Amino acid sequence: MGQIDWSLFGSEALRVLAAAGLCGLMGLERQLHQKNAGVRTHALVGMGACLFTLVGMHPLAGAGLTSDPMRVAAQVVSGIGFLGAGVVFVNRDAVRGLTTAAGIWLSAAIGVACGAGLIVLSATTTVLYLIIVAGVGPLLNRLPSGDRKMLVRLVYLDRVGTLRRVLTAASEMDFQSSVVSTHQLRASDPPRVEVTIRFSGGLPLRDLVAELSEIDGVESAVIFSDSHDDEE
Repeated sequence: MGQIDWSLFGSEALRVLAAAGLCGLMGLERQLHQKNAGVRTHALVGMGACLFTLVGMHPLAGAGLTSDPMRVAAQVVSGIGFLGAGVVFVNRDAVRGLTTAAGIWLSAAIGVACGAGLIVLSATTTVLYLIIVAGVGPLLNRLPSGDRKMLVRLVYLDRVGTLRRVLTAASEMDFQSSVVSTHQLRASDPPRVEVTIRFSGGLPLRDLVAELSEIDGVESAVIFSDSHDDEE
């Protein structure tokens, strides 16, 4: 076993620490939003990707062969898909977890970049990530949006307080709501109510629908426009 090159070790350890710190920062943002993939997941993904890249940059000892770092990076990108798929799910036609999955994928890319020594580029990418995930929502609030001209049709079990919880959740997401119509579905068992609500302001309407679908008693939430055009 050869002697340890401490200067090389220090450089490589710095890259691993940078990957863990930057990806952990991305995970912290997700954890603050109460997502399952938080600091630990993102930091471990970044560290693993960084370590794979560092190993791929070293010659195979005693064999006279060199490995291909780009091939290692490609395998990291392919292998990270199973984690991304694990955080994406569909609930009542609402897709959840796409931003978290994209963040995990980006953590792997940042880990690879740190392993290649591109720490400044990795830090810049992390800052851009935080700006995008934290700043897009408020920016969209200031822009005209077709979503704000649309309605949401809800079907929920006829229980005391369900509609109130729906309107409260919308208010907490900075939406203004106006009940357009209600219809008692008397033929259903148990009894259900269909209500049409017009919302304005707040985040994209899809985010609200995903949140409303999680409320106990709500069975479906569908976006439609006044002109009854199909939603993309």
